[in-house]
Amino acid sequence: MVPSDPVPGDLDDDEPRRTAKRDSLFLLAALFDEAGLSRGRARVRNLSESGLMADCELRFSVGERIVVTLRGIGEVSGRVAWAKGSMIGMAFDHGVDPQAARKPVTGAGASGGAHQVPAHLRPPPGPVRYRR
Repeated sequence: MVPSDPVPGDLDDDEPRRTAKRDSLFLLAALFDEAGLSRGRARVRNLSESGLMADCELRFSVGERIVVTLRGIGEVSGRVAWAKGSMIGMAFDHGVDPQAARKPVTGAGASGGAHQVPAHLRPPPGPVRYRR
């Protein structure tokens, strides 16, 4: 964990400065608008309880409302706090546990449970027919 520093010149003087510790990591995430339309993918570089910094495929404007899907956490809504080129800072509406993004989503883990394949990766039930 590293202390969080404000991004100089990117926030208005009346905006609150970050005080939460942030965790440096590299995590792929999906971005959506509030209507559920895809806004591309992002590489999350820093994650804290109150927000994240990410390098995005698409450009965003300060104040824009977005939803990010984070592994181990799920969907998190918030607003773009700052934007500089393809990089954004997102302030979450509600706090998250940043360590949850580092935990394995599936697998044996410490409990010794069986590996679970996500439903979208499982073969359809019943016999499989192949075309020739």
